[in-house]
Amino acid sequence: MIANPLMAQTGPAQGASGPNAVNLSLQEAVARATGESEEVRLARAQYEIASAQISEARAQALPQINGTLGYTRTLASSFDTGGGFSLPDSLRFDPDPTQPLEERVRYLEEKVPLAALGSLSQLFSSLPFGQEHSYVAQVSGSQLLYAGGRVGAALNIARDYRSAAGYNLTEETADIMLQVKQAYYQALLARELEGISVAALEQAENFLAQEQLRLSAGQASELEVLRAEVARDNIRPQLVEARNAAELSELNLKRLVNIPLTERVNLTTPLSRPSASELADAQLNPEALVAHRTSVLAAERQVSIRERQVRIARGAYLPTVSLSMNYGRQMYPLTTFDFSGNWRTDWTVGLTAQVPIFNGGQRGSALSQARIELDRSRLQLSQLREAVQMQYEQARGEKVRASEAIAARERTVEQAQRVYDLTVLRYDQGLATQLEVSQSRLDLLQARMNYAQAITDFYIADAGVDRAATGINDAN
Repeated sequence: MIANPLMAQTGPAQGASGPNAVNLSLQEAVARATGESEEVRLARAQYEIASAQISEARAQALPQINGTLGYTRTLASSFDTGGGFSLPDSLRFDPDPTQPLEERVRYLEEKVPLAALGSLSQLFSSLPFGQEHSYVAQVSGSQLLYAGGRVGAALNIARDYRSAAGYNLTEETADIMLQVKQAYYQALLARELEGISVAALEQAENFLAQEQLRLSAGQASELEVLRAEVARDNIRPQLVEARNAAELSELNLKRLVNIPLTERVNLTTPLSRPSASELADAQLNPEALVAHRTSVLAAERQVSIRERQVRIARGAYLPTVSLSMNYGRQMYPLTTFDFSGNWRTDWTVGLTAQVPIFNGGQRGSALSQARIELDRSRLQLSQLREAVQMQYEQARGEKVRASEAIAARERTVEQAQRVYDLTVLRYDQGLATQLEVSQSRLDLLQARMNYAQAITDFYIADAGVDRAATGINDAN
């Protein structure tokens, strides 16, 4: 029994090592990708926007207060008559206190109806019409008292939207983690296959050297040497192909983890056989899986949003009641910076009720659309729940298949190694042909590749199981 069927876990399988190479484990690759990925950053920005929208929706239910301070300089006014206002002598009220009492009484009886006309110019002189300088300081406020439940529904929509954005962020992060794990294991597999090809080429080189020594000793023919050379040369294209695949897989990994493509990478996580606990099949409860899957939770929030949008559309048929208040002070100085005058107060309070009567059927159309969107989101939620269960069962089935393949491939590698050793021994004793040696070498090469592929398939399937169960581990 061989101790380690994967002969390439050191050396070529680890990538380009050296003092300038970046050592990258699987955990480090995932951390780099989830921290620097553009997709995750966009999802995080969407969550932050949703958080800001909550404050915006809450502001609609709070008082709205504004302050205004203004100065106006009147350069010309239609109220400016130029020469002023004067009354004719016959209409003036100007009693003479030096007259006898009888004359003064008769004057008053005759002129009292005209007494008010004399103060017309003083009456209008202090009004704001046409004043050259004016200052206005005003504070206005309004409070929405009732809007048919639309403000509360809008606030709840903002909260649901933030929750959905948070769940989508988790889903996006899980997608990136799955892509990175797949790319990392595929890069490990490519390097492993490269190492296996290198080992097979070394075996062919050693066998060719032995044949050349036997030819020199007269124990082998030139035909046997040529066959050994052909067997060696047939392995070279496989090695070249494996190296190209390794380079491409590492380029894909670098792209996902934001490492410059020209940078050398040393993959430090080995492609080793899974442990017994990793191979164990721990099946999840389907109900718990669906209940805690973040994509399902995000879809449930979307249904809640659609329900509240129906409420908002229905609330458009109800009246809106608001309270408003305006408090202002005004002053009309004689000069620009003269603040010694009297400030006049203007203070009003109002209660407004707006009742919708007819708007051409827009409210009914909006309500119908909201109900249709609600039904569609419910159907999408039902489909998503079924898809989540199917995704998990497929990933779990692939994991079980890969775990069974590992045991079978491991046994095949042991047998192929034993067959190759015995065939070489029999060939040395003259009991086997060179063709049998070449075939046993190819069988061993294929067995090791299949074993490495089975281990890679298992880890990728395990990553798929974790992806399908996104959110349930946090809930537990």
